Order: sequence, then C-alpha cells, then structure tokens
Amino acid sequence: MADSQTNSAPRASSAWATLLDVEPRDLARRPLHDRLTRALRAAIRDGRLPAGAAVPPSRALAEEFDCSRWVVTEAYAQLVAEGYLAARVGSATRVSWSPETTPARRRAMPRPAQPPVRYDLAPGLPDLRAFPRRRWTEAVHSVTGSAAQYDLGPPDPAGHPALRRTLAEYLRRSRGADAQPGSVVVCAGITDGLFRICRALRAEGVAEVAVEEPGWGRLRDAVASAGLRISPVPVDRDGVRVAELARAGGARAVVVGAAHQFPTGAMLSPDRRAELVRWARTVDGYVVEDDYDAEFRYDRRPIAVMQGLDPRRVFLVGSVSKTLSPALGLGWTVAPPALLPVIRAANAVAAPPPVLDQLALATFIDRGWYDTHLRAARRRFRTRRDLLVRELAARVPDGQVAGTAAGLHILLHLPAGTDTAAVVAGAAAAGLRLADLDAYRAERSGSPALVLGYGNITDAEIPPAVGLLRAALDG
Repeated sequence: MADSQTNSAPRASSAWATLLDVEPRDLARRPLHDRLTRALRAAIRDGRLPAGAAVPPSRALAEEFDCSRWVVTEAYAQLVAEGYLAARVGSATRVSWSPETTPARRRAMPRPAQPPVRYDLAPGLPDLRAFPRRRWTEAVHSVTGSAAQYDLGPPDPAGHPALRRTLAEYLRRSRGADAQPGSVVVCAGITDGLFRICRALRAEGVAEVAVEEPGWGRLRDAVASAGLRISPVPVDRDGVRVAELARAGGARAVVVGAAHQFPTGAMLSPDRRAELVRWARTVDGYVVEDDYDAEFRYDRRPIAVMQGLDPRRVFLVGSVSKTLSPALGLGWTVAPPALLPVIRAANAVAAPPPVLDQLALATFIDRGWYDTHLRAARRRFRTRRDLLVRELAARVPDGQVAGTAAGLHILLHLPAGTDTAAVVAGAAAAGLRLADLDAYRAERSGSPALVLGYGNITDAEIPPAVGLLRAALDG
C-alpha cells in the first residue's frame, strides 16, 4: 500500500531524527515505510540500537515522524521477519540482533524465515485449494490444439477478440453491464486496468483522483504511478461519501468499490450511486468501478454494476483473481467509448496477458465451467462465513462483526484501546496470519479493527484459528 508521505522526507522530533537517518525521496521514489525500514536496520547493524533496546510503540513513532501508523507497523513487521526485532504481545518490541553476537558470515546467510503460517485469516485470496485444475487444463489443452496460426503472432493490445466477445456477453448477463466487445480491454488484473485508466485520464487533463479511505493500497499505488494526485474520501455504511467528494473540489475522477467496498464491506447505496453519477456529469469527470469480488454475495442476489447507469462516465474493472486465482493474471476493463483509443494506447509498453491464457478463459466461460465454479464457490464461502461469524461470537464476544453480506472477508471491530499491531504480531508468532485495518488507512489510525479473510482457509481450520486470535487478544 502507498503511504501518505511517499514523496517527501518525514518530519521527526530531534531525538529520533538524529538516531534514524531516514533518507528523503530518492530517484526510485521509495515508499516511506521502506525508507524507515532501511533506517532502523542501519541503526541496529551499526550499534546505535543495541540488542535488547526497545523501539517506540508504533503510535508514538508515527506521531514523532508525522506519518500514518501503518508505515511504522509495516517497518516493524519487516524487521521482525528479518530477525532484527522481536515482538511479543503485551511487551515492547525489542532489538534482537547485535554485531557482536552474530557470526561473521551472517551477511552471506539467507534471511531468517518468517514463522510458518498454520492458519491464514488475511484477506486477498480465494480458496486456492479449490482451483478447478482439471477443467482449466482441458481449456488450455483445447485452445492449444485449435489456435489458428494468427493467434500465435503478436497479441492485440486490447485483448483477443474471442475473449472480449465472451467477456462482454458474460458481463451483460451476470453483472448487468452495458458492455460490447469493442468496449472491453483485456488487462493483467485490476491494478493494471486502473493504471491504464489513470494514464488515459491524465491524457484527458485529469490531475487528481479520489480514492476511498480506508482502501486497497495497490489502487493508490496505481494512481500515484500514473502521476496523478490522490485525494482520500471517507467511507461509511452507505459507501463513499459523495457529498465530501463534491466539497473536495480538485478531483475529476474517483475509484469506488460499489458492490462491496474493501475493506469495510459497505455497499454503495442506490441514492449514492445516482448521486455519484450526477457528480461525474457535473465535473465532466469519471467513476472507476472496482468490481473485484462482487460475484460473491450470499444473502441476496448480486447487485448489478453501476456502469450501466452511465457507460459514458463509468469505467468497470474486474478480474479472475478472487474467483479463480491471481496466478492467472487475467482481468478486464470496460471503458467509455470516447476514451477507448487512449486506453488501448495508454500502456503500450506492457504486454497484454498471453493469448493462449486469454483463449483458455474464453473457453472456460463459454462452456459454462466458470458459472459452475462460481455457484460451488458461493455455497462453500457462505458456509465458511457463517462458521467464522459463529466462532467469533462465541470466542470474541466483545468484538463487533461488519461487512458480512458479500466478498471474502469481514471486519472485526475491537474494543477501544486494543493494540491491533501487537495482536497481529503476536498471532503471527503463533502461526496465524491477520491483517490490521490500519494497514489500509492513509490517514491517522481510527478505531481498532481487524480485516479477516476466509477465502484461503478450510472450514476445519476456522475454530483453531479463532482460538489463536483469542489468545493473541488476551496477550
């Protein structure tokens, strides 16, 4: 995730500014959390932070450097993984490495491995055990044998026509999109699609893009990488606050998760959908709709995409990363007709996904295998979600669960004062992977919460995983 201080040196108190030499922006535009990691590592290696010394609590160091707390927790987590720091729940994070006690050949040794992950409750992955290997193999085998000679030549930058036709039909049928084969551009995933869109928006004179706060860090990175300014806009239970977007002024584009916002799980209400489209028309701007996991809705039928409300103003981006596997690297963008030429040329240096993989996905969808896979996945994830919610109610009764209606994660709000960074570190030491909501916030940390994913875990693993979560909360 991109931090809010990426492009400048942090402001720090004199004590820590002297101790930690946090370099200013360099030619590589290294993010602040990486610069802080390098400064802490250097201070430990040259003895300025001796073994056993306690580093400040993440909140305190974030205040001293005037940055978001996730910047510090990200740096601490990296150094714990490398063996420079040791973190325990209920105790200060301390330096665990010293030059005097380290063998001379330590530099040549590989970095210490992170504790093995026994249970994975972090968001971002589908059920990789359930990937339809046999059907996908059949699709790849079929297109490899039947591909025409011209299919094996240079790929179309917009994607193979067969996949664009298939995706247009699928998106019309299943997501209510206003999509035609000519409006679909195949890309390597949602991040790649957003980068292409942002480059096109920049060419159209857009200089600032609003993003949801909290939100997925890679989307912020894509906006920043295209040379556009980022304007965070808060999210509540009805989705992005369009009124605050309108008051912000400078942005002429916004990226939203309309069907299932990450990480809050909010669904953009009907009134705000209409209000957002009106805003785009008023400012002569655009809405980028991130449809990353909207196929998984459990308590009622999936909500149609808002792109159908105004296909001239709304982009739609999606992928199979959450439905099949991120390893496939296959996604799509449905773009307004006026910007299609710019979208196709916006990322001319990057190659589109391999043609045979594109044809395999088209075959997988055309033969009905994708729909069958999604139906089975919805049943499996609904059962797993219900089990996770029951276990949390029994083992973490002081927590409040939100965002359960769709997707592959839920939000667990914790009592005020809970040190979520310590909880995440303590759970990791026991083999449980968790995610702190602060990791998705660009601004100062708010109420403590965890983002719990249930995609890449089995039903049988959920009770012991929640048991480890309870232990980490108890310290």
